[in-house]
Order: sequence, then C-alpha cells, then structure tokens
Amino acid sequence: MGWFAQRGHAVTGVDRSPEAIASAARFGRALQADIEQGPWPFAGQFFGAVVVTNYLWRARLPDIVAAVASGGVLLYETFAAGNESVGKPSRPDFLLQPGELLVACAGLRVVAYEDGFLADPERFVQRIAAVRPPEGSARSPLRYPL
Repeated sequence: MGWFAQRGHAVTGVDRSPEAIASAARFGRALQADIEQGPWPFAGQFFGAVVVTNYLWRARLPDIVAAVASGGVLLYETFAAGNESVGKPSRPDFLLQPGELLVACAGLRVVAYEDGFLADPERFVQRIAAVRPPEGSARSPLRYPL
C-alpha cells in the first residue's frame, strides 16, 4: 500500500490481522476482514487497480477479478506449484496450478503473464497483469504501454 500511497494514489487494504491493519492504516483505508470465512467486504465496489501479493483463496478469485473497474488493472502475484520443493507454502491449497491465473482472468485482457522460478529468495510464482478495457473501447485499438 505504501508504494502506491507515496505516489499519490488513494489506497484501500484488507487483511484479517489487526497488526497488519494497524501498520497499513497510515497509508489509507485499512479494513480488517476475514475474506475467507466472512462476506466479501467490497460487494458493489470497483477499483482502478487491484493488487494481490502472496495470497490465494480460490473461492475469492471471481470477487477479486470483478472488483476491477472499467479501464482498471489487476496485478496479482502468488506462489505456484513447484514451491513445495523449495519451502513454504507447500500445501496445494496455497499453490496455483499452471495457467490458473489465466483462467481466473478470462474476462479481462491479459497484458503480461509469467509462471516460473525466482532465485532470491527461492520461490515458484505466477504473476499476471490484466486490464478491464474501458466501456466503448471496442471501436479503437487500445494501447497498453509496456
């Protein structure tokens, strides 16, 4: 949250940990919620950017994707299959299968996707950058800076 807030963006963060929320609150709106056991706290809300790191709860993937506003972007990176060979998380429940983020983002336009190994620290990850094209944009090609 801090990186975006320091660049002038309004930010909203969610975590079930009171300690994480206390730390994040200085950057913007910080909401304590258990999105695995409780309701989705952002029903009917849309964001210009949705950023998810090192988190996977498959039942919430559709809600996360749906929260991307028209013209908005989803940046998602988390652990992938293979990570069990180098450390934690190692349970399949917390590791994306090959191509799983691509399937989850089927309603968005994927502009970047990686599925591989990072060395420092050692981990297997999937990451995606996907956009929801602005309404009415079908008439002209969109230019997404790379």
